[in-house]
Amino acid sequence: MNIYVGNLPYSATDADLREAFAQYGDVSNVQLISDKFTGESKGFGFVEMDNNSQADAAIKGLNGTAIKGRNITVNQAKPRSDRPSHGGGGGRRY
Repeated sequence: MNIYVGNLPYSATDADLREAFAQYGDVSNVQLISDKFTGESKGFGFVEMDNNSQADAAIKGLNGTAIKGRNITVNQAKPRSDRPSHGGGGGRRY
């Protein structure tokens, strides 16, 4: 299961997330999202856990708890296809 983790402190690391979620089971992947230009954290990331019951326990157990002084938001990640499209463009007209 892919798990969304939001409201992370900008100083949080992959290891911080892995350590928090490992209390609930095996963590297969951790990905913190960073700005592609500055490389700074955007304050959210994703954790993958192969066992759904362990993932559910992690969501229930960690949602609202603090990592480095900030209460995090934890829930099941939505598939990319479910997100609304904001269009694009903004380019020049010829």
